[in-house]
Amino acid sequence: MDFKDEIKLFGDKVEKLKNQIQTEEATKNAFIMPFIKVLGYDVFDPFEVMPEFIADIGIKKGEKVDYAIMKDGKPSILIECKHWKESLDPHNSQLFRYFHTSSAKFGLLSNGIVYRFYTDLAEQNKMDDKPFFEFNVTDIKDNQIEELKKFHKSYFNLESIQTTASELKYMNELKTLINNEFQNPSEGLIKLFTKQIYKGMLTSKIIEQFGALTRKSIQQYINDLITERLKSALKKENESSPADEEKEIGKPSIEEKDSLIETTEEEKEGYMVVKLMLRQKVKPARIAYRDAQSYFAILLDDNNRKTICRLYFNGSRKYIGTFDEQKKETRTEIFTVDDIFKFEDILSKTVEWYDSEKVQPQTFQPVSQ
Repeated sequence: MDFKDEIKLFGDKVEKLKNQIQTEEATKNAFIMPFIKVLGYDVFDPFEVMPEFIADIGIKKGEKVDYAIMKDGKPSILIECKHWKESLDPHNSQLFRYFHTSSAKFGLLSNGIVYRFYTDLAEQNKMDDKPFFEFNVTDIKDNQIEELKKFHKSYFNLESIQTTASELKYMNELKTLINNEFQNPSEGLIKLFTKQIYKGMLTSKIIEQFGALTRKSIQQYINDLITERLKSALKKENESSPADEEKEIGKPSIEEKDSLIETTEEEKEGYMVVKLMLRQKVKPARIAYRDAQSYFAILLDDNNRKTICRLYFNGSRKYIGTFDEQKKETRTEIFTVDDIFKFEDILSKTVEWYDSEKVQPQTFQPVSQ
């Protein structure tokens, strides 16, 4: 089993076990120690992994870090652990103190689910306030696995990781900056764009006007980009599996044969958006649709008791109907098919609920607006 498969298998195990883990000590035994083992270290060999590593802090003697990964008789990574239900935000100061008194070049703060790696990029021997690398092991991405692999015993190289740490730190900060600009463009960004397309004087009123236009344009561009890339991916998938074509495009219900029902291109596009948006959660073949006279239903497993959402596109105004765990439908007005992207979190939770619970026959409750 390669490292990628091993870490993903470990993440699945953590997700299944976490509700049984009631204490910090249990978190260490069930999550942290197995994680260290996945990194290739013998957790029972104190020459490789030292539990309760002593890090004296000033006049405080006998202060202990939960674990230290050792290299050539010296600590290389200090590991501080918390219970899996605890937020890590208040606890980096404790690791900061330990880091300052040791020769370790990396600090790891974890609750067994979220892992935060720190180093001393800003000032030597002084741990940075922000981690250079962070991931959730139950939802780890392939690119994160590649970065984590550099900490494996077989690949660990101090100089290489320090270079990577610097790149990751600034990339994370740039991504945060880009995200903030996309969500709420700064006046500087608005002026940069406006000057290139507007030749008049940039008054406060013009800046305000183009601020709204900039936000809309960025969101539209992102939606278009996602739609095109996902459509391209789905096209390749369909081309490689022609035998599954009928299953992939969904199974129309018997009602669809009724001459009064016409599945529109907008409804098909909405179905495609939902299908593409959820392909990271479920296999595309599991998402189907059934058209009716008053709404267009998008279903999981072609089961009308597993409605992901309903599209109401037949009137002068468009609506999307979403469902909570009690099957209560909430109808929300949308203006374009691309607005469905705004409901990704809600639809993802709906699918997760269907997959985690035994769905019982139940009548959908009235719509609330």
